[in-house]
Amino acid sequence: MVTKLKPLGDRVVVRPMTEEDVSKGGIILPDTAKERPQRGEVIAVGPGRLDENGKRVTMEVKKGDKVVYAKYGGTDITVNDEELLILRESDILAKFS
Repeated sequence: MVTKLKPLGDRVVVRPMTEEDVSKGGIILPDTAKERPQRGEVIAVGPGRLDENGKRVTMEVKKGDKVVYAKYGGTDITVNDEELLILRESDILAKFS
């Protein structure tokens, strides 16, 4: 579990959800045919961005939220052999309720 990674500003750390290895028709997909995931779980949240008056704007997502994010947004990182993604809050398109 990643506990030492603390995002700054309006950034969040997301653990991408793995996609199915088999298509709906039962065909096994190779790694090269898989699309980049667009869903994940928020595992760390920064304190929020500063507005023009220097006040913190609170984040709309929190740890544990399941989110949908922009397909090519963010930065991929590996921590303790785990693939993670650091995104700006604006790259998050929606969250599941």
